[in-house]
Amino acid sequence: MPAQAYAGKECVCQLRKGICDQSCVQGMLDTPFYVACLRLSGRRCLVVGGGEVGLEKVEGLLACDAAVVLIAPQAIEPLQELAAEGSIEWIPRAWQPSDLDGAFLVIAATDDSEVNIRIFEEAERRAMLVNVVDVPPLCNFILPAIVRQGPLAIAISTAGASPALAKRIRDEVAARYGEPYARLAVLLNEVRGWAKATLPTYQDRKEFFESIVNGQPDPIELLRRGEEQAVRELIAAAQRERERALA
Repeated sequence: MPAQAYAGKECVCQLRKGICDQSCVQGMLDTPFYVACLRLSGRRCLVVGGGEVGLEKVEGLLACDAAVVLIAPQAIEPLQELAAEGSIEWIPRAWQPSDLDGAFLVIAATDDSEVNIRIFEEAERRAMLVNVVDVPPLCNFILPAIVRQGPLAIAISTAGASPALAKRIRDEVAARYGEPYARLAVLLNEVRGWAKATLPTYQDRKEFFESIVNGQPDPIELLRRGEEQAVRELIAAAQRERERALA
């Protein structure tokens, strides 16, 4: 439940108001977020909380090849299985501030507001990334809904206002942009080295790739029809054209 929905209920944020008056979320929708894609491969990433939400966050980090450490006195069976097979490290005890040592980011998924606040404050003190699930005031980064297809990743965010709406948009985007787009990304990546070595300026490389992506015949439509070889020929023809122009 987002923090906006806590009005009149017990305070769950660092203001410790007792009863929530929503003062913590005033202006949240006006907060500009710097959108970035993090490279997590091999980085130590913590998840605190061994329930269903913790599992969701663990799986998201594993999908990005993070070195995931779960901290929770108890964990649901799927998390225990991930630990048993060596996919994650599980520390079966309550969270301690020293757990943040050497970590790149931490996601708190507990149902204890005081623990969540302590995690947030300790992470902020260390200037590290922290997200307390469903409590935007206790986050210095938020997790968008993701459409992931091969190397293609599309993020949808409502700045924490409505995760349900973000998921609806994600599903609609996924239906529109799928495997053909991901496959085209792979094919274009295969010629990035050639473009870097052959085309002298950024503008030259930009024009080369745009001539393929936005050209005719449409490479996406070709891939939808299973005509990958035709797309490879389009790319090869664009390469030859550029080489002749530079000769």
